Amino acid sequence: MKTIFLTIVSFCFSAFAYTQETNTVVTDNPNAPEISFDKEAHDFGKIEKAGNGSCIFKFTNIGKEPLTLTNVKASCGCTTPYWPKEPIESGKSAEIKVKYDTNRIGKFSKTISVYSNAKTSMKRLKISGEVYDPYDAGAPIKEESPFSPKAQ
Repeated sequence: MKTIFLTIVSFCFSAFAYTQETNTVVTDNPNAPEISFDKEAHDFGKIEKAGNGSCIFKFTNIGKEPLTLTNVKASCGCTTPYWPKEPIESGKSAEIKVKYDTNRIGKFSKTISVYSNAKTSMKRLKISGEVYDPYDAGAPIKEESPFSPKAQ
């Protein structure tokens, strides 16, 4: 009985170890690439269901060597990142496009982890907002709607 309990406990600890996110590594190479984002968070505000849930995070390689994004990972399957696979030369800019699934009603806050060969190997980007159903009686009415007070 004791060995079964110890086996279960050790299995649980090993499972937790695999779920932890990779730590950020900082290199001390003075020529290493460096990633600099124009913004690290995007608030969509209120979006209609099935509306445009896309945003762009522009970044620049401010280091001396080419920057390579090795992986860009969203915190859930409702968010899809698209990133350049080719190296970004020193002084050049590129974009990461992020698309959120706006068929999910409610508030959201998601994290996108950007892994690269930069001095700081991992950066986090954030998106947030609220998706509402325009056909729901409690939903906010857009100003250009024929049902808004200004249109009458």
